[in-house]
Amino acid sequence: MLKIKQFTFNMFGINTYLVWNPETGEAAVIDPGMINDKEQSQLDRFISDNGLAVHNLINTHMHVDHIFGDLHIKDKYGVDIAASPDDSFLGERAAMQCRMFGLPDDMTSVKIDRELKEGDTIDIGGEKVEILSVPGHSPGSLVLYFPESGWAITGDVLFRRSIGRTDLVAGNHAQLIDGISKKLYTLPDSTIVYPGHGEPTTIGEEKKENPFVIG
Repeated sequence: MLKIKQFTFNMFGINTYLVWNPETGEAAVIDPGMINDKEQSQLDRFISDNGLAVHNLINTHMHVDHIFGDLHIKDKYGVDIAASPDDSFLGERAAMQCRMFGLPDDMTSVKIDRELKEGDTIDIGGEKVEILSVPGHSPGSLVLYFPESGWAITGDVLFRRSIGRTDLVAGNHAQLIDGISKKLYTLPDSTIVYPGHGEPTTIGEEKKENPFVIG
């Protein structure tokens, strides 16, 4: 059974997830949002203290708050950056994204090394994780579905009682709602949703309580 640890980083309060197999120590970092040395050390210390070996770095999408720590993880642990190629332009425009939010624009561009798309699977700690493409918040927004563990890491697609904003570059509200309805609300109601911001929820709860999507 895989384990999951949520860290909340940077001024946007983004959830970075560490998922690992406690028997083998194989781990994945999802949406590394560490913006400074202190936050990097917090994640690195947990990895070291638990004897974990990072094998995967995955971005649910490439908005800047979710990629601040990508190059640190890539360089320190020798892993490729995996994400949808439809968001490659966002990684290339990391500095421009920073300027949009009034942040220093000296951030290095982030290049995708491993392209993920709908229907792909990726091995995380021995579990075959399914890649779901759910665009709308960004063109390349992905959801990671863990069928054995009963989780979905949804990035900024679906939140507790909310959905991702669609007023950013290349956002599409109708597309997002359609994807949530057809790809997420068809998952088992018991599926735990680990979102990119805020607290976990379940698919069943959101089908009943989310005011933005009619299941």
